[in-house]
Amino acid sequence: MAITSSVQPTANMSLPLPCVQLQNPKSASLHEIRNDPGLAKGAANAVFGLYDVVTHDLVSSDLRENLDTWNILARARNEKRLFSRIQWPNDPEIKELVKRLHLLLTVKDSAANVPKNLEARRRLEFFTNSLFMDMPSAKPVSEMLPFSVFTPYYSETVLYSTSELQKENEDGISTLFYLQKIFPDEWDNFLERIGRGVSTGDEELQESSSDSLELRFWASYRGQTLARTVRGMMYYRRALMLQSYLESRSLGVDNYSRNNFFTSQGFESSRESRAQADLKFTYVVSCQIYGQQKQRKAPEAADIALLLQRNEGLRVAFIHVEENTTDANTPRVFYSKLVKADINGKDQEIYSIKLPGDPKLGEGKPENQNHAIVFTRGDAIQTIDMNQDNYLEEAMKMRNLLEEFHADHGLRPPSILGVREHVFTGSVSSLAWFMSNQETSFVTLAQRVLAYPLKVRMHYGHPDVFDRIFHITRGGISKASRVINISEDIYSGFNSTLRLGNVTHHEYIQVGKGRDVGLNQIALFEGKVAGGNGEQVLSRDVYRLGQLFDFFRMLSFYFTTVGYYVCTMMTVLTVYIFLYGRAYLAFSGLDEDVSEKAKLMGNTALDAALNTQFLVQIGVFTAVPMIMGFILELGLLKAVFSFITMQLQLCAVFFTFSLGTRTHYFGRTILHGGAKYRATGRGFVVRHIKFAENYRLYSRSHFVKALEVALLLVVYIAYGYAEGGAVTYVLLTLSSWFLVISWLFAPYIFNPSGFEWQKTVEDFDDWTNWLLYKGGVGVKGENSWESWWDEEQMHIQTLRGRILETILSARFFLFQYGVVYKLHLTGNNTSLAIYGFSWVVLVGFVLIFKIFTYSPKKSAHFQLVLRFSQGVAAIGLVAAVCLVVAFTSLSIADLFASILAFIPTGWGILSLAITWRRILWSLGLWDSVREFARMYDAGMGMIIFAPIAFLSWFPFISTFQSRLLFNQAFSRGLEISLILAGNKANVEA
Repeated sequence: MAITSSVQPTANMSLPLPCVQLQNPKSASLHEIRNDPGLAKGAANAVFGLYDVVTHDLVSSDLRENLDTWNILARARNEKRLFSRIQWPNDPEIKELVKRLHLLLTVKDSAANVPKNLEARRRLEFFTNSLFMDMPSAKPVSEMLPFSVFTPYYSETVLYSTSELQKENEDGISTLFYLQKIFPDEWDNFLERIGRGVSTGDEELQESSSDSLELRFWASYRGQTLARTVRGMMYYRRALMLQSYLESRSLGVDNYSRNNFFTSQGFESSRESRAQADLKFTYVVSCQIYGQQKQRKAPEAADIALLLQRNEGLRVAFIHVEENTTDANTPRVFYSKLVKADINGKDQEIYSIKLPGDPKLGEGKPENQNHAIVFTRGDAIQTIDMNQDNYLEEAMKMRNLLEEFHADHGLRPPSILGVREHVFTGSVSSLAWFMSNQETSFVTLAQRVLAYPLKVRMHYGHPDVFDRIFHITRGGISKASRVINISEDIYSGFNSTLRLGNVTHHEYIQVGKGRDVGLNQIALFEGKVAGGNGEQVLSRDVYRLGQLFDFFRMLSFYFTTVGYYVCTMMTVLTVYIFLYGRAYLAFSGLDEDVSEKAKLMGNTALDAALNTQFLVQIGVFTAVPMIMGFILELGLLKAVFSFITMQLQLCAVFFTFSLGTRTHYFGRTILHGGAKYRATGRGFVVRHIKFAENYRLYSRSHFVKALEVALLLVVYIAYGYAEGGAVTYVLLTLSSWFLVISWLFAPYIFNPSGFEWQKTVEDFDDWTNWLLYKGGVGVKGENSWESWWDEEQMHIQTLRGRILETILSARFFLFQYGVVYKLHLTGNNTSLAIYGFSWVVLVGFVLIFKIFTYSPKKSAHFQLVLRFSQGVAAIGLVAAVCLVVAFTSLSIADLFASILAFIPTGWGILSLAITWRRILWSLGLWDSVREFARMYDAGMGMIIFAPIAFLSWFPFISTFQSRLLFNQAFSRGLEISLILAGNKANVEA
C-alpha cells in the first residue's frame, strides 16, 4: 500500500551507500565525528550494529538469504570493513534528518504525550493507523481521476471581524478571550508564528494591519466558518502539488538525479506541479447571494473576495440578477456565474450562463447546489458542507480513495464513496462530547454495517464522493422540492440506489465536521432531521425502494431510515398507553380485582403484564451503538471508563430529552406536515440561556407532555392498587418519573450558570416581562407571549389535522370523569348527573376567573363597580368553599382532587379551542381563550421555575453544575471558570 506513488527497484539497481549511512543513531554532531577518528569509528560501529539488526531481525528470511548472496556486502561485513569509510554529508537538510532520526530512535517512554496538543496527537494517531488499513494503491498524479469539491454557502459567517472577536456578552466574555482560554497552546504558537511575545496584548495586535488580519484568520479557523472550510479543502490542491513535485524529482525531471537526496522545499513555486494540481482538482463554493452581497457592500462579500485572493485555485459561483430599470414590465434576467481572483485581486468572470428564470424554486440549499454543479469538472465530486474541515495528511490519501471507483465492490461499481467524519466540536462541554460520540458511532460503526453487508447505506452528510458522470446524467445530486426534500442529502442516496448505484463506506480517510454544541442548537438540529424523516414517509422514493428491495434488505432499509423514528415515537407512545391504561384501571377499580384473580388463578403472565417495568422508555438505550463504538475504537477498559464518565455527567438525561425532541417533531410532521429548515447557528455556546428562551423552545415539545405524564403518575399513586405498597409503586414508576424530570429540567441542568442566583433573578424578571407583554403587528415571539402563542398554532392548517387533534385532545377529559366518582362527596354514587354537575362547577370557576381578569382599560367608567364585583366574588368563593366543606362530605383532599381533575379538562378545552380557532374567533371568545392559555403557561412556568430558584440558593449547586458541564475542559486544565465568571471581574481583580 502506498500513499505516494513510488518506483519499484530492480534486481540490478545499485544501492547508494550514503543513503544507508544516514541510519546512524549516534550521529548527533557530524562536525565532531568528522574531526575525531575515535568518534568516527564508534559511529561506524553503531551504523554496522543497526545494519545487523535490520538484516537479521526485521528482514524476512527469504530476503535475508538474498542479502547474504551479495558477495561484496558479505565480504565487507565479515572483514568488518562495512561502513568503515563513511563520507559524512555536508547538506544541512540531511543533517537535520539525521538529528530527527536520532531523536526517534532514542526517544523515551515519556514522549508518548508528544505532541502536547491533543488535536495534533489525534491526527497523527489516525493517520498512522490508517496506513495499515486496506486501501488501494495510488496512481501518479498525472494518471489519477480528476475531481471537484463543492460547498454550498448562503449567509453564514465567512471570517470573524475584529468587532465580532472583541464584542463582549453579558458576562464580559469576548469570542477572542474564549478562544484564548480554550486553545492556550495554539494561541502561544500563533504569537510565536507572527513574531510576537507570549505577553502580547490584543490591543498591540490591532496596531498592525497584517497581524490583525492573521488574528481574524486564526480565530476563524477555530470556529465553524467558511474560511476554515476553504482552508481545509484547499489542502487537496496543496497535497497534489507536493505529490506531483516529489514524483517529478524522483523521476529525474528538471535535470535532477534520482540518486541524489530530494526534498519538498520549493514545490509551491513549481509551475509544473501547480498546473498538474489544477488539472486534477477544482474547488467551487456556491455562494448563492454573493452578487447581492457585493451590491450592498456587505462584509461577507469582502471576506469572500479575500478568500479568493489568498487561494489561487478557489472558484465562487453565484446568481446574478439584472434588473431592467427602463421598463418595469420587463422580467428580470438571471445568470449563473463563476468567478476567480485575477492578479490584481479583483473578481474575474470565467463563465456566465443565462438562466430561463429564477433558479430558486424549491428548498434553498439544494437549489444552491443545482445551479452551480455545472461548473464542477472531473469524474468525481465531493460534497462538503459549510461547517467542515480537512487536513493535509488526509488530503494525501484522496488519490487512493478515488481508485475505489475501479475496485471490486460487488455486482455494480460504486456510485457514492462514503467517507468517515471526525466531529471536532466535542472537546469542551459535556453536551458537545455526547453529541460528538453519538455522531462518531454513526459515521463509523453504523455506516460500516449499513454499507456492508446490509447494502442500505445512503448519503447522510456532505463528505461523500459522488461519481459525477453517473449522477449528473441521472437527475443530479440534490432534489429540491419544497418541504418534502427538507433533508435533501439522503434523497441523493435514494436516487443513486434506485438507479442501480452502489454506495460504499471507507474509513481510512476522514474529513472534519462541526456539530452543534449547545442544547438548544442540538434540539433544533434533531427537530429538523426528525421533521425531514416525517416527510420521507410521504415520499415516492421511500415507497419505490420499499417495493423494489427484497424482504431482508427492505427491513434493513426501514430500520435505518424512517423506522428509527417510528420506533422512537412508539417508545414514547408505549409510556402513554401504559400509564393511561393504569389510570383507567385505577379509576374503575379493576386493577385490584384483576391482580387478585390473576393470583388466585396462578396466571403469572397476566400479573407480570400488569407490573411491567418499562425500561425501554429510558433514552439510555439509544446510546447502545455509541457504547459498542467505544469498545471497538478504544478497547473495553477505556469504553467502560468513558461510559461511566458519561453517566456521571448525566448523559441519560440528555438522551431521554433527545427522545422527546425526535418524537415531538416527527409526530407533528406525520400529523400536519410542514417540516421546515431550522437554522441552528454555529457560534460558540458557553453562555447562559435565559429561562424564557428555553420555555419558548421546549414548552410544547417537552414540558406539556412531561406534566401530563406526571399527572398520570399522581393519579396512579392516589387511586391505583400496587401489591407491595410504596416499594412496588417506586419500582413500577421509576423510569417514568425519570422521564418527567429529564423533560422538565434538562434545559436548565445543561444551561451554563443555570443555578446562579443573580442570573435566576434576572431570568424571572425577563420571563414575567415576556409573559405579560402584549403582542401586535410586527412583534416577534421572542418579545411577547401573545405573538409566540400565535406562532405555536401555525402548524394546524388542514381539516384532517384538526380532526386528528380533536381526537387526541379527548384524552384530557378522562381525568375529570374518573376523579369525580372517587371523591368523598359522591360516595358510591355512579350517576351521570354527578359528572354533569362537575361541569357546572367548572363553568362557575371560569366565570369567576373572567371577573378577576377583566381588563380595567376596557371599563374605564366602571372602575368602582369592577372592583366591588371582584371583592364580592372573592369573598363569596371563600365562603362557599368553607360552607361546602363544613356541611357536606367534601374534604380537603377532595379539593386537591378537584384541581387534579379540572386542570387537564381545562387544557383539553384549550386544545380544542386552538384547533377550531376560526369558530371561536367568530363567536368573540378568542380573547378569553388567550387569557386562559396565558394562565396555564404562567402556572407551568412557575412549576418549573420554583425548583430552579430553590437550588439557586445554594452556591455549591452552581459549582457542581459547572464541573458537570465542562469536565473535559477541567480535565485539560482550561480556565473555564474565567469564562463562566466573566472577564471583567477577573481583570478588575
